[in-house]
Amino acid sequence: MIFVNGVPFDSDSSSSSQSDKLVALMEHPMLVAASNSFKAIPERKFSVPEDSDPGRMPTSKWVYLFQREYATVDPNLVDFVGTDEATTCVGLAIRNRQSGMTSVAHMDSPDIVDKGLSQMISLVVDNSLDADLDVHLIGGFEDFSPKHGNDNTSSGSDENDDGYSLPLCTKIVENLRRRPEKFHIQTLFVLGHNTRWDSEGNAYPIFHGFVVETSTGSVIPASFDQSSRCPDDLVRRIRITSSYEDHNWDGKLLETYDRDTDTFKIAPCRWTERQERIAKVLRTKSDSEILHLCSTSPSAEGPDFVENERRKWEYLIDHPDWRKTFPRGQPRVFERTAEGDWRRC
Repeated sequence: MIFVNGVPFDSDSSSSSQSDKLVALMEHPMLVAASNSFKAIPERKFSVPEDSDPGRMPTSKWVYLFQREYATVDPNLVDFVGTDEATTCVGLAIRNRQSGMTSVAHMDSPDIVDKGLSQMISLVVDNSLDADLDVHLIGGFEDFSPKHGNDNTSSGSDENDDGYSLPLCTKIVENLRRRPEKFHIQTLFVLGHNTRWDSEGNAYPIFHGFVVETSTGSVIPASFDQSSRCPDDLVRRIRITSSYEDHNWDGKLLETYDRDTDTFKIAPCRWTERQERIAKVLRTKSDSEILHLCSTSPSAEGPDFVENERRKWEYLIDHPDWRKTFPRGQPRVFERTAEGDWRRC
């Protein structure tokens, strides 16, 4: 069940389509105001200096999530939890008002919404349907056909014209509306709210990421770099692609982090000889070809997208047997050091 400003929300007409209900929610005055406020917040950049003193005290502790990953964190152990690199993907944050437990996911497909929401909520509500849950959706942009126009209420019936962001946002909101838990929507910075246009009419996301400050529940636009997208970034990037062929992960978000021990437990994922062959072909392509072959939004990707794809393919070629990366099929476990870095156990 969805609440806005403490009041149950539903569209006026029971016959409204799911996308119409999303539009109605986006047009709610409180959520429009929240989007405008979020847009005005300066983006926070997370980075670890290369010349950091090994004995330094950490300034803050964060948990970073890649595409299709999720994590639930304890505010007593973690200061921030967030994600970036989102274009057509959507970041979803759910926070228990009473306990402060916060779950964040980087949703990349409508196919993972049903099970993914259940995974997130299982560690946030502790089997109680009475908990009040604050919800923030951030990401996605107007990547659909220009014939729909440039207003944030556009929608279309043709699947190709809908792009990737609209079906994903629609599925998330519809699932929140149908579930029995009490979801208080605080931020709905998606689609038109998260779109800027250049002089030629091309659409781009305003923000690619965010963090939740776990002690307060505040959401902040955020970006990360290779030093702060950790630990084990290459293996976790490979899991994104491999999970689509590993049926153990059908319809699920990728398990990544253990809330109770503040450790990363990167669950194993199998990759195949087919993926190694594809990697060998793709690494010969030009940067432009890679963008168009590997991205749902080639013109909107970050400057390090191609570099990260090439790094991933080199790892696959050098490590063709997934069992060498996940010996005995066990997770790769990383614990946080006193300085706030990560060390493999």
